[in-house]
Amino acid sequence: MTLAIETRGLEKRFGRTAVLAGLDLDVPAGSIFALLGPNGAGKTTTINILTGLVRPDAGRASVAGFDVVRQAGEVKRRISLTGQSAAVDGMLTGTENLVMLGRLSGLGRREARRRAAELLARFDLAEHADRRVSGYSGGMRRRLDLALGLIVTPPVVFLDEPTTGLDTRSRQELWSVIEGLAAAGTTVFLTTQYLEEADRLADRIAVLHHGRVAALGTADELKARIGGDVVELRDADGALLAEVPSDGTVHGLRAAVDELDRSAAAALPGAVVSIRRPSLDDVFLAITGQPADAGDAAASTPEPATAKG
Repeated sequence: MTLAIETRGLEKRFGRTAVLAGLDLDVPAGSIFALLGPNGAGKTTTINILTGLVRPDAGRASVAGFDVVRQAGEVKRRISLTGQSAAVDGMLTGTENLVMLGRLSGLGRREARRRAAELLARFDLAEHADRRVSGYSGGMRRRLDLALGLIVTPPVVFLDEPTTGLDTRSRQELWSVIEGLAAAGTTVFLTTQYLEEADRLADRIAVLHHGRVAALGTADELKARIGGDVVELRDADGALLAEVPSDGTVHGLRAAVDELDRSAAAALPGAVVSIRRPSLDDVFLAITGQPADAGDAAASTPEPATAKG
């Protein structure tokens, strides 16, 4: 198996705060790898180290076969990085943004324009090619930002929470783009707060907690760690009132239903019991001790601003 990204014992501190405390990762070439974790868990710091923006305090890492510290220049020639906000020039058109970066990347004028037209079509932006980017929607700006990172197709693409702030349609459009990248052989390393995103896209998922990998595997493997089914109690409108994990046995299901039946919520008119399989939300809660949707307001120590990409 060829590895596109490998880390061993990565450590990073900012002042007295240990953000990474011995991080080990293996990312096969051509795969989509998702890094999950609460706010402040070290996700952005990991990307910043792998892309050469921050030096680790200890350990080693390689990207596309090159050491991120000793061969940083070689690494940067083989990657693209899309951060948490779109880095596009609003005063230029979509075509002008792409052509400008193409020229800066060493393409000739004709080749830069050809590549810009190709990427605009690929990212469903061709009909907006001559509009100023200041008039683009958030989803369009994010797609253009990703296109900019591919003006010279790299072997490895880093996406730091690429769909943050997008509506559902724009998020799903970007998912299709990411899947297309991997299908063409590009390695995609992404961080996300959306567990649905990791579940849909990632070949393998790592859950980062206290600066280390607390769980690693496919989405199905991580869900299997939780065990059996989850028994839910919902009101007449479908809102969740309570839930109890079960080991999947008949005895376990009966015990879970009995526990729900003893709750005051069970007496509400129209309250119903349902059973579902474990989700990545359950995995996240079991590992980090907090639900995924609390990630942005978590009590974890935030990563210092100097570590943001």
